[in-house]
Amino acid sequence: MLQFRFSTVLKEFFQSNLKRSLAGISRNKTSLPIYYCFSTASVDVKVSSKLKVLHAGVHCPLLYTTTGIRTYCTKAEGAAIPVTENAVPLTAVLLPDQVKKDETVKEAATEKKRKAGILPSLEDLLFYTIAEGQEKIPVHKFLTALKATGLRTGDPRLKECMDTLKVTLKNTSDGVMLDRHLFKKCVQSNIVLLTQAFRKKFVIPDFQSFTSHIDELYESAKKLNEGQVADYIPQLAKFSPELWAVSLCTVDGQRHTVGDTKVPFCLQSCVKPLKYAIAVHDHGTEYVHRFIGKEPSGLRFNKLFLDEDDKPHNPMVNAGAIVCTSLIKGASNAAKFDYVMNFLNKMAGNEYVGFSNATFQSERESGDRNFAIGYYLKEKKCFPEGTDMTSILDFYFQLCSIEVTCESASVMAATLANGGFCPITGERVLSPEAVRDTLSLMHSCGMYDFSGQFAFHVGLPAKSGVSGGILLVVPNVMGIMCWSPPLDKLGNSVRGIQFCTDLVSLFNFHNYDNLRHFAKKHDPRREGGDQRQLTFGPMDYESLQQELALKDSLWRKVVPSECHEDSSTTVVYRMENVGERN
Repeated sequence: MLQFRFSTVLKEFFQSNLKRSLAGISRNKTSLPIYYCFSTASVDVKVSSKLKVLHAGVHCPLLYTTTGIRTYCTKAEGAAIPVTENAVPLTAVLLPDQVKKDETVKEAATEKKRKAGILPSLEDLLFYTIAEGQEKIPVHKFLTALKATGLRTGDPRLKECMDTLKVTLKNTSDGVMLDRHLFKKCVQSNIVLLTQAFRKKFVIPDFQSFTSHIDELYESAKKLNEGQVADYIPQLAKFSPELWAVSLCTVDGQRHTVGDTKVPFCLQSCVKPLKYAIAVHDHGTEYVHRFIGKEPSGLRFNKLFLDEDDKPHNPMVNAGAIVCTSLIKGASNAAKFDYVMNFLNKMAGNEYVGFSNATFQSERESGDRNFAIGYYLKEKKCFPEGTDMTSILDFYFQLCSIEVTCESASVMAATLANGGFCPITGERVLSPEAVRDTLSLMHSCGMYDFSGQFAFHVGLPAKSGVSGGILLVVPNVMGIMCWSPPLDKLGNSVRGIQFCTDLVSLFNFHNYDNLRHFAKKHDPRREGGDQRQLTFGPMDYESLQQELALKDSLWRKVVPSECHEDSSTTVVYRMENVGERN
């Protein structure tokens, strides 16, 4: 039961107006019933020329009298205050100069509150959603429910909430239970994000059901024993063929992992689209493609071959990736490396991004083919003027030796899926132009000689690497990293290819699946068969209040005995389901 209290002073002040308003409503039976709600408030009346309403420690400068027409309860600066149509602010009499000075601001705020409707506190809505009628909730119940939405307690966006929760629990008697007031204190800093999560406003509404399917696809691919671990780079040959992991991150920061997701591995060719995105972000598409083409080569990724304009075919083959490496900003290899690492850390939401010096040394010692490509590119004048080719090759080997885990790489993929914004930090990392161009080339050229078949069967941007990784992007939905070292004859992870194929066979993620008429596949972006919501992501406080409070429920007055409160100081209003009233 949602409860809103106000002091005896306010109760007496509004009593007569409430009776008039409710009487007027009862006479007009054709109109929608309007119910009134008030938040905890006390009045400090002094002989001085100021009247203040105190609510939850926040001073609100306006108190409105009512004409009995209609009252609303809205959220303003973290507090709920009553506002009425045709309201006359008392401070207009007590503080005329101050009111005139702020008149424009207050009129705009009042209009916004009028449009919002009858709005309970989001914190109260969230508490009673989790409490299920109880006066207190155990903290583990809140955290379990939070994880079920796909959010993690370590999500950077929830840091303030989790920090407050730890401090609050230390000061409670049992260190386990939270009442409504303590709960509100903990969640108020992140209430909009939490409300979106618990009201299934994220891109994957039924996240638990979706991840259960992901687990099934993982187990199915795990049974495959074909393929060979790459051995032309000695360090790669040391990985066990039994390793298999899948991690995903949606554009709203929902996370799921299964398998060996915390084992570090080198990006290898999966770094190619990332450094291309950085180059386009810094220099623009036109400049970058003065040196690199956009077409699939139809040849092995390490061939010594250029297009008819004497340019590498695209940045996803070795020749194009080496030229792309020369476009990274920095006065030295050390500066360039730090620059790229900074970008990758931002893309990964500051999750694990490391470097394997052993793999770097191994790459350099066995890199004859890449040195041959480098000299060929130098002969054809493919590099920007003044480029030191041998230095660029060293840097190229360094970038291939950058380490990630499945979990951190899935956030990188989700940043590409989210238009360049990291989902778990909200920070813009890449420009929309860079993301668009990167996904386009991943779609057409990202899977070595299997790119055409992958585009046909899976229909999603992806990039594979000889370490066994597949970086998969479902634009505007999620990023996925699959990792298993055994490779097929074309250099792609056997289990990873199977997982991607099964994923698109089950869900309508293929770029050319029709979202409305393709009934043979599931659409995880819908909840319970409803039409897919057109917008996701952040919503403002008032919009959420209006939607959540007015969509399914109304307010009705209940007697104080129903809530076990002191009837001399409390009037209570309870949310009542509309369906139960009919």
